[in-house]
Amino acid sequence: MRTKDYRKNKVDIVTLGCSKNVVDSEVLLTQLKANDIEASHQSDSNEANIIVVNTCGFIENAKQESIDTILHYIDEKESGNIDKLYVTGCLSHRYKEDLQTEMPEVDAFFGTMELPGLLQKLNADYKKDLLGERITTTPFHYAYLKISEGCNRPCSFCAIPQMRGKHVSKPIELLVEEAQNLAKNGCKELMLIAQDSTYYGLDLYKERKLGGLMKALSDVNGIDWIRLHYAYPSQFPEDVLDIIKDSNSICNYIDMPLQHITDNVLKSMRRGISRRRTQELVDRIKTHNPDLAFRTTMLVGHPGETEKDFLELCDFVEANRFDRLGVFTYSHEDGTHAFTLEDSIPEEEKQARASHLMEIQEQISFDLNQKKIGKEFKVLVDRYENGFFVGRTEHDSPEVDNEVLITAKEDFLRIGDFVTVNISDAKEFDLYGTLI
Repeated sequence: MRTKDYRKNKVDIVTLGCSKNVVDSEVLLTQLKANDIEASHQSDSNEANIIVVNTCGFIENAKQESIDTILHYIDEKESGNIDKLYVTGCLSHRYKEDLQTEMPEVDAFFGTMELPGLLQKLNADYKKDLLGERITTTPFHYAYLKISEGCNRPCSFCAIPQMRGKHVSKPIELLVEEAQNLAKNGCKELMLIAQDSTYYGLDLYKERKLGGLMKALSDVNGIDWIRLHYAYPSQFPEDVLDIIKDSNSICNYIDMPLQHITDNVLKSMRRGISRRRTQELVDRIKTHNPDLAFRTTMLVGHPGETEKDFLELCDFVEANRFDRLGVFTYSHEDGTHAFTLEDSIPEEEKQARASHLMEIQEQISFDLNQKKIGKEFKVLVDRYENGFFVGRTEHDSPEVDNEVLITAKEDFLRIGDFVTVNISDAKEFDLYGTLI
């Protein structure tokens, strides 16, 4: 049990969920340190007496993980190991009243847009002059750059607009300033993230300005790689394709969650796009830039998805051979449009469909990786692990895509450096290479 003393408070931030939450936690960490408050992110030292849990509330599994984490720290508080427990993020925003009733041991709950209130609880002032600065919690050589907040899309299965509000773009000049500050601290790669990057600029500039933003960021000294995530297929600004292809510092990579392919399911999902238009867009992207790695995400088990719909989705994935693909199962979320529909597909069937789709993708990934054997790639070194230096090509984003393993027997590499590697072997999601 913690003994009471007069040491200064120490705050530890625990982050759950997506990369957008990571950025929010980094902003909180930066504000606390600017107020001379000792703070850490997911520290293993157990020295913190104040815990802030940044929760996710997107799907059922994420909500349960958030609840379990809160309960863990409630136990820590009741055992005397911590003094204060605060909860913020999406789950807290969405279910604040219920959580306050069910978990009175938590000292306070805050929504996604209540950072000043949380800081006040932690005896810190909200410093607006820090808007272009951020302490990162990722490895120093890459960072997530959140270009907007919220979402205006009406997707039937998604509760994000309830938790994050309407789309709000961050001005280009502020994002450039943030990128410059990150570069000064050694960052070499930026992952552009948003709930919907396709929409960027419509609210501020009355036109889609994603391409203009990417051009401006590509001029920032020290940033070697810029990577685009979460592009919505409907009304995608295709000038971005030229900018990706022509720039030396923008990765040949796009993350575009398509979610499904049949007109029946796309309409039910309220995606605002048809099968024909989706296929035409995929074809144009691949034809325009054959070197571009296309990552997408599919959602299976949505209300109304028939066996025929699912098999057509499998055929679509097999035919298009996406470089990267992730699969989620439908989660019946209250407050969404899909919640008014019957969640008639059993969980076991949803999981079976997801597993089958990933088996298809594993074979596609293996086949594509086999074609890389004998070829040379520029690789960014992320870490050392189990006798290998582990890195990524421009076609791979951290944590979700392929990795390149380089034996450490003969060569010493520095984390954050770029090296040239010849691929000698390949598996479904890993490449093995030797240093050139």
